[in-house]
Amino acid sequence: MNAPWTTAEPRRPETPAAPADRPPTASTDGSATAAPHRSAGVPGARPTPPAVDREAVRERDRRHVWHTWTPLAADRSALTVSHGAGHQVWDIDGRAYVDASALNSTCGYAHPDVLRAIVDQASRLHHFDLSVAGHRPAGLLAERLAGHLPADLTKTLFVNSGSEGFDAALMMAVSYWAHLGRPRSRVVTFARSYHGATLLSRSLSTLPRNRHLLAEPLPVTRVELPLEARELRHADSLPALLAAFEQAIGHDPDDLPAAVVVEPFLNVGGAVMLPPGFLRELRALCDATGTLLVLDEVFTAYGRCGAMFATLREGVTPDILVSSKGLSGGYVPIAAVTVRQRVHDTFDRDPVIGGLRYGHTTSGHAVACAAGLATLDVLERQRLPERAERLGADLLRRLAPLADAPGVVDVRGLGLILVVETAAPELATDVLARARENGLLLRQVGAAVMAVPPLVIDDEGATAVVDGLYGAVSATAG
Repeated sequence: MNAPWTTAEPRRPETPAAPADRPPTASTDGSATAAPHRSAGVPGARPTPPAVDREAVRERDRRHVWHTWTPLAADRSALTVSHGAGHQVWDIDGRAYVDASALNSTCGYAHPDVLRAIVDQASRLHHFDLSVAGHRPAGLLAERLAGHLPADLTKTLFVNSGSEGFDAALMMAVSYWAHLGRPRSRVVTFARSYHGATLLSRSLSTLPRNRHLLAEPLPVTRVELPLEARELRHADSLPALLAAFEQAIGHDPDDLPAAVVVEPFLNVGGAVMLPPGFLRELRALCDATGTLLVLDEVFTAYGRCGAMFATLREGVTPDILVSSKGLSGGYVPIAAVTVRQRVHDTFDRDPVIGGLRYGHTTSGHAVACAAGLATLDVLERQRLPERAERLGADLLRRLAPLADAPGVVDVRGLGLILVVETAAPELATDVLARARENGLLLRQVGAAVMAVPPLVIDDEGATAVVDGLYGAVSATAG
């Protein structure tokens, strides 16, 4: 008799022998021609894999590409992805995978609406430096973001990545206090936080992968988790966590922090869910000392958490909010730093230019803004944040029995972020490998396995995620 957490053998995604449809292409007049955006498991929706010399592709990668966050001994070319549609991707060997590893995939792969918007904008104005002039897509996107956020979050700076966004947010926070004539520079954050890979953003974290050899540019007070992740997510953990932050903020008027910086869900720091009500109570702590509250929604925003923004789940208005990954669905790099009007307005006191001294030549790239607008259209039209909440709750219910499996210590989730925490990182690595063998791509954060599928994943794909996790855990437990 099967254990209560076992299920049928996972169903492997079909690999097309002779796909009929071509991938989206640009026509000669600049318009987009795209295959219907359906699940790749539906006949007729699979793009044609390009013909390549597979070994030459892998050898070129091994010789010339330096892969991010990867040991030199690892061979990332072993899995070389060729093309995708909906919630699936294919490798250059023609094998199909359900992708539950793409942190920024809101609309899935080859979405015709997003592709059409990119081609249309690039054919008219690919970009213009926002330090010289404005362009329509940036204004439209900033307006749309303001419409989704609390009323006082009105001004948005566009950059190219979440890391850059956090550099800007920290500079804004410290500059704000300088403009008021009451300098503050200290930052309070989680010790296990992750806010980016640039020098300033990575200096906040004590995660071993993020430590560096250069001096810390800002004084940082880091809050350790008072409980294990499997306990912290419960409401009765809130007092202990709040007490830790209250102590870190302190009451010394000569040493109050410029900002408290938190993620609503600690992604890289261990797939950690925070207790309900934490953001609301943290807002009150910040208000008591005038400290700015900076939310890192690079990962959670644009439907991933089951709402357009995690801050909306608790009715909280941060002073600065950084968002990125899902904004353009991963089609073009872009990030947004959205601030309260009162923070923005102090920058006329800047002693050098009377404004913000931050930005990049490609900040607010016109094509990226167009992709962001198209992505928001899809999110709104298909109500994907609400669907992520419902589907995530259903998948979490179906995965809950895994908590009793050998080697599993917790099953948790927030929206379409599903987490199976194992007893050791090595076990999580094995689960990932087994799942990949059966056509499911997952992510690993320490001992935790995460499933983060595109928000457009259909019911068949969702079942493949559940079956694949059960099968991988069952195989490693055996």
